[in-house]
Amino acid sequence: MPLRAIIFDFDGVLANTEPLHLRAYQEVLAPEGLTLTEDEYYARYLGFDDVGVFTAMAAAAGRQWTSTDIRRLIVTKARRLEQLEENVSVLFPGAADTVRRAAAAVPIAIASGALGAEVRRVLEREQLVNCFTAIVAAEDTPLSKPSPEPYLHALMQLTSSLSVQIAPHECVALEDSPWGLLSARAAGLRTIAVAQTYGKSDLHDADLIISTIASLDLHELSQLCTY
Repeated sequence: MPLRAIIFDFDGVLANTEPLHLRAYQEVLAPEGLTLTEDEYYARYLGFDDVGVFTAMAAAAGRQWTSTDIRRLIVTKARRLEQLEENVSVLFPGAADTVRRAAAAVPIAIASGALGAEVRRVLEREQLVNCFTAIVAAEDTPLSKPSPEPYLHALMQLTSSLSVQIAPHECVALEDSPWGLLSARAAGLRTIAVAQTYGKSDLHDADLIISTIASLDLHELSQLCTY
């Protein structure tokens, strides 16, 4: 079967925002008396959306945060992240060109654990938002990665927008984390790991591993959908 669509993760694949997310979490958690180290973030929490991070950290610290408490922390963290992104390009080198090349070949989408406003803010600043047929963010599905729901929802949006049925095995997902790969594989997609956040040894479950988003070869993507 031919390649019919490409679905990108956002943070860690297109945008180098994970260090900014970490800093924003740290600054929001400090007044609560909690610390989050870089090692802890990448080992335990990177795969979660904001709700998941704050919920997991509360449980680990024995805190009884209510849903209102968590919502307050999410809003504060989102504001701080926006401040950290001001006047800088957070895209990985070559990411914008890769997005444009991919969009010229097949419909493309995003399946991200970031908030929709965060994703669209970056894409609009880089004049890339119109390249995407669908954008699925944290608030769009009840469960986040490693659940398959973000990718299944992105496929549903692609099918709805294009009025053409796209089977999961006709679509390739680009991910940077083990959690993201689990999500995409559970949804039935072919997977490419981009080793920009984790080492290749942590991403061995992918169908293909590339070093950077700039090195993406669309011909290799097409070959993944032929078996």
